[in-house]
Amino acid sequence: MPSLKDLRNRIGSVKATQKITKAMQMVAAAKLRRAQMAAEQARPYAERMERVLANLAASAATTGHLPALLDGGGRDAIHLLVVCTGERGLCGAFNASIARLARDSAFSLQAEGKTVKLLCVGKKGYDILRRQFGRQIIEAIELRSVRSIGFPEADAIGRKIVALHAAMEFDVCTVFYAQFKSVIAQIPTAQQIIPLALPEQGGEGTLKPAYEYERDEEEILSALLPRNISIQIMRALLENAASEQGARMSAMDNASRNAGEMIRKQTLQYNRSRQAMITKELIEIISGAEAL
Repeated sequence: MPSLKDLRNRIGSVKATQKITKAMQMVAAAKLRRAQMAAEQARPYAERMERVLANLAASAATTGHLPALLDGGGRDAIHLLVVCTGERGLCGAFNASIARLARDSAFSLQAEGKTVKLLCVGKKGYDILRRQFGRQIIEAIELRSVRSIGFPEADAIGRKIVALHAAMEFDVCTVFYAQFKSVIAQIPTAQQIIPLALPEQGGEGTLKPAYEYERDEEEILSALLPRNISIQIMRALLENAASEQGARMSAMDNASRNAGEMIRKQTLQYNRSRQAMITKELIEIISGAEAL
């Protein structure tokens, strides 16, 4: 049975941990507001970009000459998985859920006889996946030093992906990230960006808007498609930033509650042990007095 001093030390240690988890919860809540706003503002632009590209692709399809980023050249032998995770832990199952989705996808592709390559954006995803896919990871990109994710970081990753595709290093590229829904709901998502998975243009009989382009559709597509890769990467990074803070806020709230429950149980054990020692000392004093 632990002594009273040991119990006091345990209670003090848990109280110190509870202060840390509460502080981290408050910091995550403050960062979540900014990250959520940035993610929500990026969604309409990314979705509108996809619709514009869908309209351009429909117009250019009549010519039969589509850019490689749009049709992929008809090849799907080599798949590049871009796994976007966080740089730090203490956020529940946020990083593990994204890595699990990417790992399951990699195993499924390998079972079909495909070649899989991975590009890890974030230290935690690299730490999880390197145990099983160390040789397939072509690069690990860390954004730990970046205070606020912006387009320059996403554009650098997007240009790297476009350069790898131009060098025929892969045929299909899929981005893995967590889509932010709420503080307690972050959905692991896989989005194919090369070749571009275009949204549906509506059912039969639906009136479609007609656009006239001053330049040739193919020329516009060749300029917009690489930029769209960077836009989709930026959207994934912003969704991840909001999801990470939401997951951390929820995890730290649960940790604070658990710490409070541990403090309650250990305080009860401390009081019982102290009362037992006092009772024992009183019995010894009374027994000694009666013996006299």
